[in-house]
Amino acid sequence: MGMTSSRELREFRFTEVHMGGAVEIRLYADSQERAESAARSAYQKIADLEQIMSDYRPSSEVRLKTAEAAEREVKISRDLAVVLHRAHEVSSLSDGAFDVTAGPVVALWREARKTQVSPRWRDLSAALDLVDYKFVQVYLNRSALRVTKSGVKIDLGGIAKGYACDEMIRVLSRAGIRSAMVQAGGDLKVSGPPPGTKGWPIELPHESAPRFLSHRAVSTSGDTEQFVELHGKRYSHIVDPRTGFGVTNRLMVSVIGGSGLWTDPVATAVCVMGEKEGRQAFRRQGLEIVVRTSP
Repeated sequence: MGMTSSRELREFRFTEVHMGGAVEIRLYADSQERAESAARSAYQKIADLEQIMSDYRPSSEVRLKTAEAAEREVKISRDLAVVLHRAHEVSSLSDGAFDVTAGPVVALWREARKTQVSPRWRDLSAALDLVDYKFVQVYLNRSALRVTKSGVKIDLGGIAKGYACDEMIRVLSRAGIRSAMVQAGGDLKVSGPPPGTKGWPIELPHESAPRFLSHRAVSTSGDTEQFVELHGKRYSHIVDPRTGFGVTNRLMVSVIGGSGLWTDPVATAVCVMGEKEGRQAFRRQGLEIVVRTSP
């Protein structure tokens, strides 16, 4: 039965845990059966992506292939190739402010937040020797990967959720769902507007009134919840891959664009670069960047 009238459509909500947090789907469908079937397919997609991109799972594709690629060029899945290719673009545009090889320094600051003790400089220095996005060479046309330095680890935490939201919306659309929203942490993607409305009401942390959006992605990054104060200085969980230190500029950044594959990494990059430099770096990408300094 086709979706012929907005009166036939009802809103359905679903939540599952993926990629370390709750992933919510809101969608409009003409039956619970259609809604549940579409949501099942979307959640299967993010589960598949998690197995590809998780740096926590020893069996994930990115963990296994990164190790193999240090010895020779290896074939990788199309999903992984697409994400790594975009990551390289954002790294290049931001002069390394976004870098998927930053995992070793991120791990040191994660430990610092637990222990309230600053990372030792010799540990930071050793970690920084493994951080450079240019160590990761991805060939999109043949879905292949080569890592030019042994010991490099790839962490897709700053881009995987944005891509997952894109892909889940794509799966829902293929299932006949024209109006949906997927939210995973600070990333969300919407398709067509809810019936009879001008768009999905999206509240940004910086603004008093909601934006009404359709066919857009929104990603928000900042240090309002995850940070550590050491020696009177507040360091964000967002690390500058170029210095090895958590950023201290206290920015909250939201990026609005056509895909989470852009908005997710750019939000992180602008947090690292600062507002002026960040806007300049991504001025040609068709993105809206909203910046607020945290109190």
